Amino acid sequence: MTTALTLVRLRWSLTWATLKKSVWQTVAYVVAMITAVTTVIITGIAAWGAGGLDGTGTSGPLPADYGHFAVLRALVVIFGSMLTVTVAFIQLMLIGEGSTMSPRKFALYGLPDRQLQFGLLLAGMSGLPAITGMLSLMVWTLAYRHMGGAAVVTSLVASVLAVFTMMSLSKLLISLATTLVTSSRGKNLFYIVVVLGFIALCQLPNIMVNSGMMEHIAPNDRGQIITAFATVLAWTPFGAAFQLPFDAATANGLALLGHLAVLAVTWVVCFAVCTWCFRHERLTTGAGAKTVTAKGIGAFGWMPDSVPGAVAARLFTYLKRDPRQGMIFLMPILFVVVFAFQARGESAIVWVSLIWTGWMLSIAESNGLAYDGRGFTMEAISGVRGLQNRIGRVLVYLGIAVAYLVVLGVGIAIFTGDWAHPVRLLFGILLWSIGLACACCGLGLAEITSCVFMYPVPSLDKPFSSPQGRAMAQGFFPFIYLFGTILLLLPTGIVAIVLTVTGVIDTMFWVLIPVALANGAGMLALGTWLGGKLLDARMLSVVSTLDSFASLQH
Repeated sequence: MTTALTLVRLRWSLTWATLKKSVWQTVAYVVAMITAVTTVIITGIAAWGAGGLDGTGTSGPLPADYGHFAVLRALVVIFGSMLTVTVAFIQLMLIGEGSTMSPRKFALYGLPDRQLQFGLLLAGMSGLPAITGMLSLMVWTLAYRHMGGAAVVTSLVASVLAVFTMMSLSKLLISLATTLVTSSRGKNLFYIVVVLGFIALCQLPNIMVNSGMMEHIAPNDRGQIITAFATVLAWTPFGAAFQLPFDAATANGLALLGHLAVLAVTWVVCFAVCTWCFRHERLTTGAGAKTVTAKGIGAFGWMPDSVPGAVAARLFTYLKRDPRQGMIFLMPILFVVVFAFQARGESAIVWVSLIWTGWMLSIAESNGLAYDGRGFTMEAISGVRGLQNRIGRVLVYLGIAVAYLVVLGVGIAIFTGDWAHPVRLLFGILLWSIGLACACCGLGLAEITSCVFMYPVPSLDKPFSSPQGRAMAQGFFPFIYLFGTILLLLPTGIVAIVLTVTGVIDTMFWVLIPVALANGAGMLALGTWLGGKLLDARMLSVVSTLDSFASLQH
C-alpha cells in the first residue's frame, strides 16, 4: 500500500509541476475543472428529475415489475453499460499508455509487478476524470431517493465500484493492445478495427431507430426486449455495478451478491492479465524484432521525377505504414454504410455521405507536418521550397480524394438505382461535386494550418499512446480545419441561396455543379500557394517544433 500511495502522490506532483511550467496547461486544467463541475451539476439535475417521476411513496421492497422502477432500471443499466464500453474505447484510442505514469517508466526501479500495477490503478482512480465520474454517479443517487435507504447507500458504494471497473477494463484493453500487437502491420490493422468498431458501435442505436428495424415490433414486445436486454447486461462486467441499487431496492440479496461476484472476478482477471502483460513485455522486449529488407524503391519509381514528386513519394510511403492515419481512409466506406442503413429508400441521403467523406479526408493533413515528425528535417536540410512541399502533399491527398469519391459515387449510383433515373443521377452528381469541393477546400486549408496550428501526435510505434503537452491545442486546433472548410464553401452557398430566392433551384440546381468544382479548385490552389509561403517563412520554427514534439513521444 505504501508503494501505491507513493505513486498517487507522484501523479499529483507531476500534475502540479506541469501546471507551474505551462500557462496553457493551467488554462486547460481550469477548463477541465469547469467541465467536470458542470457535468456533476447536470447529472444532479437529471437525477432529481428522474427520481421525481415516482411520487407514490411506496414503502418496503419494491416489486421487480413496478412500472417506473422497471423503466428506470432498464435505462440505467443499458446506459451505464454503454458508458463503460465508451470509456474503455476512448481510453484505448485517445489516452493510451504513453503518459508519464506508464508502467514502462518504472521498469528500472525494481518495483514488484503487482505493487506497481496496483499503484498505477489507484493513481488512475485519483485523476480528475475518475473523480468526476465518481461524483457524477454519486449525485445520480438522487434518482433513487424514493427507493429506500438501502438503495441510496448501495448506489453511493456502486459509484466507486463502477468507476473502478471502467478503469480496470480500460487498463486491460491497453495492456493487451500494447503487449500482444507488436508488428507494424498488426498495429495498423488493430488500430483501424478498434476505431471503426467504436464508431460503428456509437452509430448502432441511431441506425436501429432510423432504419425502421423497431417499427415491426409491437410496443409491448419492445418493452420486454429492452428489459430482457438490460437483465443480460446486468450480469456482465459492463452493467453489474449499475444494477446493484436496484437489487437493494427489491431486497434481492442473492442477486446483489451475484452481481458483486461478477465485478470481483472482473477486477481479479483484469489485474492478473495487466500484471502478466507488463511482465511479459519487460522480459521479451526486442526479442521479436525482425530485419525488413526493402525491395525496389517503391513509389519513388513511378512518381514524377521532380522535387514535388519525391515529396509525394515519401508521403505515400509513410501513409501505407501509418496506422494513425490509415483509419481516416476507411471512414468513407463507413459513412456510406451508415447513411445507407438510414436512407429508407431516399437515395439522396446516401449521396450526402460523400459530402461527409470530402469533409473528413484531409483532417490528418491539417496537422500533416506533425505526423511527418523529424523526417521533415531532411527536406529542410535539402533546401526543398515550401511550395514544392505543398504541391507534393496535395498530389497524394487529392489523388486519394478523387479516387475515393469516384469509386463511391459509381457504387452509390448502382446501389440506389439512380443511374437509370436522369434527374436523380444529376442530383447525385451535384452532391458528389459538393463532396469533391469540400475535399479540395479542406485540403487547401490543411496546407495552411499544418504550417501554423501544429500539435503533438502519438508515436508511429505506439499509436495507442498520447503525447504529453499542448492539451488545449490537441483539442481545439482540429476544429479550425472542420469549421474553416465549411467557411471556404461560402461561394457555392451564396449561389445556392440566389437560386433559391429566385425560385429556380428546382430546375437549375445543376448550375451548382461547375460552381462547386470551381470553388474547390480555387480554394485548393490558394491554400497550396499560401501554405508554401508560410512554410518558407517558418521553416526553422517548424523544424524546432517538430523536434520538441518528437521528445514528447518517448
